[in-house]
Amino acid sequence: MGVTLLRGRDFTDHDSADKPVVCIINETIARSFFPGIDPLGKRVRLGDGTPDEANNPFYSIVGIARDVRGWALETKPIPEVYLPLEQEYRKDMTFVVRADVVSASSLERAIRSEMKSLDPALPVANYRTMERLVANAVARPRFSAFLFGLFAASALLLTVVGLYGVVAYAASQRTREIGVRIALGASQRNILALVIRQGMLPALAGLIIGIAGAFALTRLLAAQLYEVSPADPATFGFVIAVLLLATFAACWLPACRATKIDPMMALRYE
Repeated sequence: MGVTLLRGRDFTDHDSADKPVVCIINETIARSFFPGIDPLGKRVRLGDGTPDEANNPFYSIVGIARDVRGWALETKPIPEVYLPLEQEYRKDMTFVVRADVVSASSLERAIRSEMKSLDPALPVANYRTMERLVANAVARPRFSAFLFGLFAASALLLTVVGLYGVVAYAASQRTREIGVRIALGASQRNILALVIRQGMLPALAGLIIGIAGAFALTRLLAAQLYEVSPADPATFGFVIAVLLLATFAACWLPACRATKIDPMMALRYE
């Protein structure tokens, strides 16, 4: 399974049914039940302490494994104990097969063939690849992320189109002014800066207000996120950069058109 062993030892062939029972605990158990104490060598009894569990054996802790999300990706790791198969045999088990790089179909055929050779009457049910398990686990949050992304892209497109229209209209209203500036010696760089600044300043004010509102509403999105902080600096930085680039692109075309205004035509403009 690739679960990292942090301390202690793994199970060996010596952990058989006639030997003292042992177990490996995860980090959550070590932090919760052994704060400031080395759990290795300590003994634990599994269960919730009910009377019918009084005869349960004590397991010696021989290792500490890293926490894994074995139940759901969106939930925090829970206390887990690993037991050797020969000391804790169970009839209802899930077998995990680790193989080299092969196709899923060929691996399934090989598993079914091997199981049939061991016991022809034993059915192999609910065969799933790890990729399919992970895909099913993230299907709902991935769909939510797709919807959020689609709405965000639509909002960004409408914003760019609307900002372009506003800047283009504002530039057309200042045609005579721009023509006079050009006639008096204003360079193309000056006209570009004038028009772009006119469009960027309101957009920057709106961006600041939007960032403040986004920070205020981050708690509403916390349940939809996985391994990402609602106030992740990288995410906010990327969004700010995209919005600034989109705003600049929306202002660039009207600014370029303004630099091509003929001063003589502009002075006659009504």
